[in-house]
Amino acid sequence: MVGAIVALLLYFGVHDQVLHLLSWVQRQGAWAALLFILVMALVVVLLLPGVLFTTGAGFVFGVLQGSLYVVLGTTLGAVMAFLIARYLFGERATLYVRTHVRIKLVSDELTPQGWKIVLLTRLMPFFPSKLANYFFGLTRFSLGGYTIASLIGFIPFSVHNVYLGSIAADLATLGDFHAERTPLQWTLYASGFVITVVAVIWISHLAQRALARYQDPAGTEQ
Repeated sequence: MVGAIVALLLYFGVHDQVLHLLSWVQRQGAWAALLFILVMALVVVLLLPGVLFTTGAGFVFGVLQGSLYVVLGTTLGAVMAFLIARYLFGERATLYVRTHVRIKLVSDELTPQGWKIVLLTRLMPFFPSKLANYFFGLTRFSLGGYTIASLIGFIPFSVHNVYLGSIAADLATLGDFHAERTPLQWTLYASGFVITVVAVIWISHLAQRALARYQDPAGTEQ
Protein backbone atom coordinates (compact mmCIF):
# COMPACT_ATOMS: atom_id res chain seq x y z
CA MET A 1 0.00 0.00 0.00
CA VAL A 2 2.80 2.39 0.92
CA GLY A 3 4.66 1.53 -2.30
CA ALA A 4 1.53 2.25 -4.34
CA ILE A 5 1.05 5.58 -2.58
CA VAL A 6 4.64 6.63 -3.26
CA ALA A 7 4.34 5.62 -6.93
CA LEU A 8 1.16 7.68 -7.34
CA LEU A 9 2.72 10.68 -5.64
CA LEU A 10 5.72 10.59 -7.95
CA TYR A 11 3.56 10.01 -11.03
CA PHE A 12 1.43 13.08 -10.32
CA GLY A 13 4.43 15.19 -9.34
CA VAL A 14 3.26 15.68 -5.78
CA HIS A 15 6.84 16.34 -4.68
CA ASP A 16 6.61 19.64 -6.56
CA GLN A 17 3.39 20.42 -4.69
CA VAL A 18 5.18 19.72 -1.42
CA LEU A 19 7.75 22.38 -2.27
CA HIS A 20 4.96 24.85 -3.08
CA LEU A 21 3.30 23.99 0.24
CA LEU A 22 6.54 24.60 2.12
CA SER A 23 6.93 27.94 0.35
CA TRP A 24 3.38 28.86 1.40
CA VAL A 25 4.06 27.83 5.02
CA GLN A 26 7.22 29.94 5.00
CA ARG A 27 5.12 33.03 4.18
CA GLN A 28 2.63 32.57 7.02
CA GLY A 29 4.66 34.37 9.66
CA ALA A 30 3.67 33.54 13.24
CA TRP A 31 1.36 30.73 12.07
CA ALA A 32 4.08 28.95 10.10
CA ALA A 33 5.29 26.75 12.96
CA LEU A 34 1.80 25.56 13.95
CA LEU A 35 0.80 24.93 10.35
CA PHE A 36 3.94 22.93 9.69
CA ILE A 37 3.43 20.78 12.81
CA LEU A 38 -0.14 20.00 11.73
CA VAL A 39 0.94 19.19 8.17
CA MET A 40 3.71 16.93 9.51
CA ALA A 41 1.17 15.12 11.70
CA LEU A 42 -1.12 14.51 8.69
CA VAL A 43 1.82 13.18 6.69
CA VAL A 44 2.38 10.56 9.40
CA VAL A 45 -1.30 9.63 9.75
CA LEU A 46 -1.78 9.31 5.98
CA LEU A 47 1.41 7.22 5.57
CA LEU A 48 2.92 9.74 3.17
CA PRO A 49 6.68 10.00 2.57
CA GLY A 50 7.96 12.83 4.73
CA VAL A 51 11.59 13.33 3.69
CA LEU A 52 10.86 16.55 1.77
CA PHE A 53 9.00 17.94 4.77
CA THR A 54 11.77 17.09 7.22
CA THR A 55 14.53 18.46 5.03
CA GLY A 56 12.32 21.41 4.05
CA ALA A 57 11.92 22.28 7.72
CA GLY A 58 15.66 22.81 7.90
CA PHE A 59 15.56 25.36 5.10
CA VAL A 60 12.41 27.15 6.29
CA PHE A 61 13.06 27.24 10.04
CA GLY A 62 16.74 26.38 10.55
CA VAL A 63 18.22 23.42 12.39
CA LEU A 64 17.04 24.12 15.94
CA GLN A 65 13.47 25.23 15.28
CA GLY A 66 13.07 22.90 12.30
CA SER A 67 14.11 19.88 14.38
CA LEU A 68 11.72 20.86 17.16
CA TYR A 69 8.77 21.25 14.77
CA VAL A 70 9.53 18.00 12.93
CA VAL A 71 9.78 16.00 16.16
CA LEU A 72 6.59 17.56 17.57
CA GLY A 73 4.65 17.06 14.34
CA THR A 74 5.86 13.49 13.87
CA THR A 75 5.06 12.61 17.47
CA LEU A 76 1.60 14.20 17.21
CA GLY A 77 0.91 12.18 14.05
CA ALA A 78 2.17 8.99 15.71
CA VAL A 79 -0.15 9.54 18.67
CA MET A 80 -3.10 10.24 16.35
CA ALA A 81 -2.44 7.02 14.40
CA PHE A 82 -2.08 5.10 17.67
CA LEU A 83 -5.45 6.37 18.93
CA ILE A 84 -7.17 5.76 15.59
CA ALA A 85 -6.02 2.14 15.63
CA ARG A 86 -6.90 1.65 19.29
CA TYR A 87 -10.41 3.11 19.18
CA LEU A 88 -11.47 2.49 15.58
CA PHE A 89 -9.80 -0.86 14.86
CA GLY A 90 -9.31 -2.07 18.41
CA GLU A 91 -12.45 -4.15 18.92
CA ARG A 92 -11.95 -6.34 15.87
CA ALA A 93 -8.23 -6.71 16.58
CA THR A 94 -8.89 -7.61 20.23
CA LEU A 95 -11.34 -10.30 19.17
CA TYR A 96 -8.75 -11.73 16.77
CA VAL A 97 -6.07 -11.77 19.47
CA ARG A 98 -8.36 -13.45 21.99
CA THR A 99 -9.12 -16.26 19.57
CA HIS A 100 -5.41 -16.89 18.83
CA VAL A 101 -3.78 -17.94 22.07
CA ARG A 102 -0.19 -17.74 20.83
CA ILE A 103 -0.61 -14.15 19.63
CA LYS A 104 -2.23 -13.21 22.95
CA LEU A 105 0.65 -14.70 24.94
CA VAL A 106 3.27 -12.89 22.88
CA SER A 107 1.31 -9.63 23.21
CA ASP A 108 1.07 -10.06 26.99
CA GLU A 109 4.82 -10.73 27.17
CA LEU A 110 5.72 -7.63 25.14
CA THR A 111 3.34 -5.22 26.88
CA PRO A 112 5.48 -4.56 30.02
CA GLN A 113 8.39 -3.71 27.68
CA GLY A 114 6.22 -1.50 25.49
CA TRP A 115 8.07 1.81 25.71
CA LYS A 116 11.44 0.12 25.20
CA ILE A 117 10.20 -1.62 22.05
CA VAL A 118 8.77 1.64 20.71
CA LEU A 119 12.00 3.51 21.43
CA LEU A 120 14.16 0.88 19.73
CA THR A 121 12.01 0.83 16.59
CA ARG A 122 12.15 4.64 16.35
CA LEU A 123 15.94 4.43 16.31
CA MET A 124 16.04 1.85 13.50
CA PRO A 125 16.92 3.29 10.06
CA PHE A 126 14.36 2.54 7.33
CA PHE A 127 11.94 0.96 9.83
CA PRO A 128 8.32 1.48 8.64
CA SER A 129 7.45 3.71 11.58
CA LYS A 130 4.25 5.11 10.08
CA LEU A 131 2.74 1.63 9.73
CA ALA A 132 4.09 0.65 13.14
CA ASN A 133 2.09 3.48 14.73
CA TYR A 134 -1.13 1.67 13.83
CA PHE A 135 0.17 -1.73 14.94
CA PHE A 136 1.26 -0.30 18.30
CA GLY A 137 -2.27 1.04 18.73
CA LEU A 138 -3.59 -2.52 18.54
CA THR A 139 -1.41 -3.60 21.47
CA ARG A 140 -1.93 -2.87 25.15
CA PHE A 141 1.06 -0.52 25.27
CA SER A 142 0.37 2.53 27.45
CA LEU A 143 -0.23 5.80 25.60
CA GLY A 144 2.10 7.73 27.93
CA GLY A 145 5.06 5.40 27.46
CA TYR A 146 4.42 5.21 23.71
CA THR A 147 4.34 9.01 23.41
CA ILE A 148 7.51 9.66 25.41
CA ALA A 149 9.45 6.87 23.68
CA SER A 150 8.36 8.17 20.28
CA LEU A 151 9.28 11.76 21.16
CA ILE A 152 12.79 10.73 22.20
CA GLY A 153 13.28 8.15 19.46
CA PHE A 154 12.37 10.51 16.62
CA ILE A 155 15.04 13.04 17.55
CA PRO A 156 18.26 11.61 15.96
CA PHE A 157 17.08 11.07 12.38
CA SER A 158 14.83 14.15 12.47
CA VAL A 159 17.77 16.37 13.38
CA HIS A 160 19.85 14.65 10.69
CA ASN A 161 17.29 15.31 7.93
CA VAL A 162 16.62 18.86 9.08
CA TYR A 163 20.33 19.57 9.06
CA LEU A 164 20.57 18.40 5.44
CA GLY A 165 17.74 20.75 4.50
CA SER A 166 19.36 23.66 6.31
CA ILE A 167 22.38 23.55 4.02
CA ALA A 168 20.36 23.39 0.78
CA ALA A 169 20.64 26.48 -1.41
CA ASP A 170 16.87 26.98 -1.69
CA LEU A 171 13.60 25.05 -1.51
CA ALA A 172 13.63 24.25 -5.23
CA THR A 173 16.82 22.21 -4.81
CA LEU A 174 15.56 19.98 -2.00
CA GLY A 175 14.13 17.33 -4.30
CA ASP A 176 17.49 16.86 -6.03
CA PHE A 177 19.74 17.75 -3.13
CA HIS A 178 22.46 15.27 -2.35
CA ALA A 179 25.20 15.76 0.21
CA GLU A 180 28.17 13.54 0.79
CA ARG A 181 27.91 11.21 3.74
CA THR A 182 29.23 12.91 6.86
CA PRO A 183 30.72 11.17 9.91
CA LEU A 184 27.47 12.00 11.73
CA GLN A 185 25.46 10.18 9.06
CA TRP A 186 27.65 7.10 9.19
CA THR A 187 27.47 7.12 12.98
CA LEU A 188 23.67 7.32 12.88
CA TYR A 189 23.35 4.48 10.40
CA ALA A 190 25.89 2.30 12.21
CA SER A 191 24.15 2.92 15.54
CA GLY A 192 20.79 2.19 13.95
CA PHE A 193 22.10 -1.10 12.56
CA VAL A 194 23.38 -2.17 15.99
CA ILE A 195 20.07 -1.19 17.59
CA THR A 196 18.20 -3.17 14.92
CA VAL A 197 20.18 -6.34 15.67
CA VAL A 198 19.74 -5.91 19.43
CA ALA A 199 16.01 -5.23 19.06
CA VAL A 200 15.39 -8.25 16.83
CA ILE A 201 17.25 -10.59 19.19
CA TRP A 202 15.58 -9.20 22.30
CA ILE A 203 12.03 -9.17 20.93
CA SER A 204 12.50 -12.67 19.51
CA HIS A 205 13.64 -13.85 22.94
CA LEU A 206 10.53 -12.37 24.55
CA ALA A 207 8.31 -14.02 21.94
CA GLN A 208 9.99 -17.40 22.37
CA ARG A 209 9.64 -17.15 26.14
CA ALA A 210 5.94 -16.45 25.77
CA LEU A 211 5.42 -19.36 23.35
CA ALA A 212 7.34 -21.69 25.68
CA ARG A 213 4.59 -21.16 28.24
CA TYR A 214 2.08 -22.25 25.64
CA GLN A 215 3.52 -25.74 25.49
CA ASP A 216 3.74 -28.37 28.19
CA PRO A 217 7.02 -30.19 28.97
CA ALA A 218 6.15 -32.92 26.49
CA GLY A 219 5.86 -30.33 23.73
CA THR A 220 2.09 -30.62 23.27
CA GLU A 221 0.00 -27.46 23.15
CA GLN A 222 -2.20 -26.74 26.13
